Amino acid sequence: MTGFGEAYGRQENVTVKVEVRAINNRFLKLVVRADEEHAALEPMVEAVVREAVHRGTVQVNFWVDRKRLPDEFQINLEVLERYRQQLEEVQRRWGRTSTEVPWSALLALPGVVGETFAKADDALRDWPLVKETLCAALEKMQTMRIEEGKAMCEDLKSNCQALLEGLQRIERRASLAMESSRQRLQERVQRVCDELQLSLEPNDLLKEIVLLADRSDISEEIVRLRSHVEQFQAALDLSESAGRKLDFLCQEMFREANTIGGKANDLEIAREVIEIKTAVERIREMVQNVE
Repeated sequence: MTGFGEAYGRQENVTVKVEVRAINNRFLKLVVRADEEHAALEPMVEAVVREAVHRGTVQVNFWVDRKRLPDEFQINLEVLERYRQQLEEVQRRWGRTSTEVPWSALLALPGVVGETFAKADDALRDWPLVKETLCAALEKMQTMRIEEGKAMCEDLKSNCQALLEGLQRIERRASLAMESSRQRLQERVQRVCDELQLSLEPNDLLKEIVLLADRSDISEEIVRLRSHVEQFQAALDLSESAGRKLDFLCQEMFREANTIGGKANDLEIAREVIEIKTAVERIREMVQNVE
């Protein structure tokens, strides 16, 4: 299911923005993007997302803006003094008179001004705020997905109801189809016997009719298909993730419908089976995106 969530977090001198986007996918695929300083947080972000999302292609973008405080910068006096000594030594060697070097030039030299905290430490210190903002963005995304899920659930239930109605028509037709097949078999056998001037014992004909009835009996398949549909409907109302279970039930429903179509030698049943398989295929396409 698709969804989008955006959230902002602010704490003292740190501002965080998180965007979460999700599109349909049978499996869970994560893409996390962050600035170089906070790339170390990507595994932790992924762990949080995996707890909340089980299916879909999810992209997480987050930005962290940290304003440096004055106390976080310090002048390294030893390094600065060493630079001064080296400059004086160069001046003596070149025979130049001493001239004052601008402070701006000295402060720009490597190592003169240092940060009291390493960037990796900054990322870890920012994680609580990043996590809080990420959870808020995920909650907004899930709200959108839930609304989409409600509409999808109604559509799935409608297709299930159409499937059950078709199955009821097949069940009513099955006994009539069996009697029709029996009559056709009896007429065909009688016609052949008349043409070849053969006699057939009633018991022999009865055996053929029993074999035909056994091969054409679809009562078990009807029971199993109805059971799969009822389990599917029950799974739609579960609070936990049921996407994979629904996917499995779709496969079983399609298999039973195929068996019914193969065993029942009846035009009306064949038409109903086509409608049922069409409904199952619609259900299967939607279930691929259900979490």
